[in-house]
Amino acid sequence: MARTPVADGRRGRGRGGHAPVARGSGGTPAAALDAAAIDALYGLEPVYEPDAPASGSGPTEFVVVECPYCWEPFETQVDLTAGTTSYVEDCQVCCQPIELSIDVGDDGMLDGVRPARMD
Repeated sequence: MARTPVADGRRGRGRGGHAPVARGSGGTPAAALDAAAIDALYGLEPVYEPDAPASGSGPTEFVVVECPYCWEPFETQVDLTAGTTSYVEDCQVCCQPIELSIDVGDDGMLDGVRPARMD
């Protein structure tokens, strides 16, 4: 194993063969950061944890929309993580393209879904 210089001028590993511990001011070990602090530090968005307890609605929600072409209702899943957005999805009955406008509130809850014809 190659020995490398350590910040305080010693070579190799710390006492007992362990890697040196990062030290804060005053020589005490640096405080461990929790997940929220790391997210804030690096500008990361919260991670969806599938096994975490539900807080409000999940990242997706099932809704029933009515096709603006054939007027048949069908169920589809909308993604709430993108916020208010719109995308194109084909009708599950007549296969016509439908523009779905998704409205998501400031609290992350679904406010509404508006289907529109593409012609």
